[in-house]
Amino acid sequence: MNVRRLIPAAALAGAVALGATALTACSAGSAGGGKDGKLDVMSSFYPMQFLAEQIGKDHVKVGTLTKPGVEPHDLEITPKQTGQLGESDVVLYLKGLQPAVDKAVAQSGVKHVVDAAKLTKLEVHGSSGHDHAGEGEGEGEEGHDHAHGEAGEDPHVWLDPVKYAEVAKGVGAALEKADPDHAADYRKNTDELLGKLTALDTEFKDGLQNTASKTFITTHSAFGYLAERYGLDQEGISGVDPESEPSPARMKELQAVAKKDNVSTVFFETLASDKTAKTLATDTGLKTDVLDPLEGITDKSQGADYFEVMRSNLKNLQKALGSK
Repeated sequence: MNVRRLIPAAALAGAVALGATALTACSAGSAGGGKDGKLDVMSSFYPMQFLAEQIGKDHVKVGTLTKPGVEPHDLEITPKQTGQLGESDVVLYLKGLQPAVDKAVAQSGVKHVVDAAKLTKLEVHGSSGHDHAGEGEGEGEEGHDHAHGEAGEDPHVWLDPVKYAEVAKGVGAALEKADPDHAADYRKNTDELLGKLTALDTEFKDGLQNTASKTFITTHSAFGYLAERYGLDQEGISGVDPESEPSPARMKELQAVAKKDNVSTVFFETLASDKTAKTLATDTGLKTDVLDPLEGITDKSQGADYFEVMRSNLKNLQKALGSK
């Protein structure tokens, strides 16, 4: 079982300062240069878009580089998007998740750039159910993938409500810095969002405390932070890259894990192929269900926003793990 890593108390307190330092440059006055006077915020993908909308509300105009239904890891930036990015007042992204975005942001010349990866501590996770922090990074061992982020760090922090709250706090501080005329509103909206994320954390903690099994199998190894937070073991068919193909040895290993740990369900997601998940489920006689990594919202999503989809994920985990 993953050992839950305690976040130092100073981490949350320091998120505001991190939010400020994540800005590559700051101006003394408001940055809202749009005709409507709103702060023009460009987000890299849905979790960043959601934070901007929740914290900025009426004071911001939010765009996203990753349109609904597009798998964010493989996003290619169009010339039009490059232009929109360069005209933005603020850019929110998560370095290490989308290489094309990282490159475009570096070349954009935008004054206010917020890297969510600097607002919380990233860790290294692999396909198997244990933590890989401290192991040789990028070793390429069979069945594991360390291809993302700086030194193979897992970027999927938004799937842990506690870490997402750290990012939210830093984003709020960054918007205050970029648009000080509305700082009080950004602060108020951030506090409201933090309260909702705290409540969601409690729901997951209580809902997953007593289950018949602690192991879940999923197509995409995006749930390492969630697993650590709530004492679960993630077994990924592929690594943190949803398009990587599992080896025959990995598939055989997962069959053994399913039998040993009384796994009932193989999870797949809406934005990536479900072929390998269904193949494994068929070979092992298991059921399939959705565990959404929340990289985008579409009409196939089990909810209309972050909170609704996360609660659907909780219900699906409870059902699969045998919540008592």
